Amino acid sequence: MAIVFSAKVGYVSDAELYSPNSYYTGFALFWAGLTVGACNLVCGVAVGINGSGAALADAADASLFVKILVIEIFSSVLGLFGLIIGLLVSSKAQDFGAA
Repeated sequence: MAIVFSAKVGYVSDAELYSPNSYYTGFALFWAGLTVGACNLVCGVAVGINGSGAALADAADASLFVKILVIEIFSSVLGLFGLIIGLLVSSKAQDFGAA
């Protein structure tokens, strides 16, 4: 995401600094980054909890491994959803200084 965000960041003159487009771009990049970070945090916690449960369940009954692996995949998709939302939000923003 940092590479996508860095493409939007550039020099802005004093006259364009407080324009509505600059405000929108700043807030869009901020909330896109915050959304991606929060979703990846939730994804990491979910994968950790499910991974712990998978290890304990696999030790108790080996037939549960594939069923828990599917749940593990669903919890890891949360991070991908956050990335997609961040890309959609940041793609709506114009470059800084662009009219």
